[in-house]
Amino acid sequence: MSSLTCKDFLSELNDYLDEASREELRNEIEAHLAACPNCWVICDTTKKTVQIYKGTEFYPLPEDVQARLKAALEKTIAGGKR
Repeated sequence: MSSLTCKDFLSELNDYLDEASREELRNEIEAHLAACPNCWVICDTTKKTVQIYKGTEFYPLPEDVQARLKAALEKTIAGGKR
């Protein structure tokens, strides 16, 4: 059984999917994935999402949508800084 926790796995997921993890860590992650169905689903879903995203064409957001999104984000950020 792997000593890697689910929290450890999540913190290493990006590097693992980018194949930037060192071999020893990759082996620990793969052992964890084999034993943990929840992390396996997260990894598989994330990998598929990235593949779909990479296969799509870029379409810029219309300016009015960009403006509304920016305003909503600024409102959310400002609300969190109390």
